[in-house]
Amino acid sequence: MVKELEKKNLSVKVYNQEGKESGELNLNEKIFGIKPKESVVHQVYVSICANLREPWADTKNKGEVRGGGRKPWKQKGTGRARHGSIRSPIWKGGGITFGPLSTRNYKQKINKSMNQLATLMCLSDKVNDGKLLIVDSLPTENKTKVLANWLKQLPCVNRKTLLLLSKVDENLNRATRNLQKLFLKKAVDVSVKDLLRNQYVLITKDGLEQLEKRLLK
Repeated sequence: MVKELEKKNLSVKVYNQEGKESGELNLNEKIFGIKPKESVVHQVYVSICANLREPWADTKNKGEVRGGGRKPWKQKGTGRARHGSIRSPIWKGGGITFGPLSTRNYKQKINKSMNQLATLMCLSDKVNDGKLLIVDSLPTENKTKVLANWLKQLPCVNRKTLLLLSKVDENLNRATRNLQKLFLKKAVDVSVKDLLRNQYVLITKDGLEQLEKRLLK
């Protein structure tokens, strides 16, 4: 059973397009009232990061290194140690023993229910810390300067903030590119990694509805 936060007020402040408080909104306890469990969130976060990892490093073994087809010197009579190839791992420029390969698989399986549970826990933790804010609507003008001034009126000013929307507009996406601490994403695509890497979460009412539909399936 998922444990819910005990006696927690699940109402959050709502801000308008001028950055001023316009009221409060009660949240669904089944989504935003879950008691966080660090081990579950950590396991899902590590799995997500591992699945994004690409095995770039690749080394060659003795058989793949170029050269070394001729025996460097005869087997006996030279007084030196016996060698069959200059591409042996003990030679400079030789093959690598047990080195990293590009065929390595870092993938980790994430249980769908555990992934969803960890997302609920992260959202609940944001609410518990007062780091989740609802916005009625965004500024009408999609300009970087306008958005920057709007953010200055909100509690998330100068903090890494994740802005969740029902849909991402290209003009808005272009306007937020130069805002270093603001990250734009569709609400239905939010992940544990996104929530952990941003201190604040800003979400529109439309985005909140879509997020609830996704998490209540």
